Amino acid sequence: MRFVIVTGMSGGGKSTAIHMLEDSGYYCVDNLPISLIEKFVELILVPESGITKVALGMDVRGGEAFREVPAVIDTLREKGVPVEVLFMETSDQVLVKRYKESRRLHPLANGGRIEEGIKREREILSGLKEKADYIIDTSKLLTRELRIELNRIFVENATYNNLIVTILSFGFKYGIPDDADLVFDVRFLPNPYYVEELSPQTGNDKPVQDYVKSFPECGQFIDKLEDMLTFLIPGYIKEGKYQLVIGIGCTGGQHRSVTIANELFARMYGKGNYGLKISHRDVDKARKSFVPPQA
Repeated sequence: MRFVIVTGMSGGGKSTAIHMLEDSGYYCVDNLPISLIEKFVELILVPESGITKVALGMDVRGGEAFREVPAVIDTLREKGVPVEVLFMETSDQVLVKRYKESRRLHPLANGGRIEEGIKREREILSGLKEKADYIIDTSKLLTRELRIELNRIFVENATYNNLIVTILSFGFKYGIPDDADLVFDVRFLPNPYYVEELSPQTGNDKPVQDYVKSFPECGQFIDKLEDMLTFLIPGYIKEGKYQLVIGIGCTGGQHRSVTIANELFARMYGKGNYGLKISHRDVDKARKSFVPPQA
């Protein structure tokens, strides 16, 4: 039996997660009254029910009774029920943006500011988040990436740590990413921009990749960076960090940073118990604003 409680911030992707679990064969119930949880568990644990995988969605719409959920989870675990808690997290900034774009009201805003509702919700959810077995931050996750993570945890039964690592290429001329935890400057490498046939291409194109990688210092840099991240990431996991953004920057975010970000992603993929994604923030921006270098 797998019994998963799906909860988290309103607007954080809880409903999407429940639908994905349902597609994976889970029997799903959303927003069951807190007072009925223990009775519901008794019914599904009966062998005749034929139910082996359950996902129960819960959020602050349950009112003040929602504060009782951590105690209910403790009670169920004491009775031997294998309760797993999936907490859907999202940054305040992204939540505000999602609510404004959808023109929905936050359930705890009471007609006031969205930020006030989010602040109150975080306070209510603090105890439940501490009991979470899995925390997935959807601030920068695409829907397909969320499906991969959920499949990894609840279908493949793979070992999972809450950390999601994003390798992000960018151009310094467009600013350092606000959410970058670690920033590495690769402008010390020769710039393909000044090679006529490579200028309009990007680090996603093989000729540019071959050019950048042809310099010994490129391989040395990636070797050292990979070694450092292999050392650092387990420490971040141990400390409970669930989002790590590694910024790789060059001048315009078109050639060198994209090449190195791609190579680093290829080396790190599948090597640790953490989610890994890659993003090229400025590659299209750089291509659109391309001006051939002057001879």
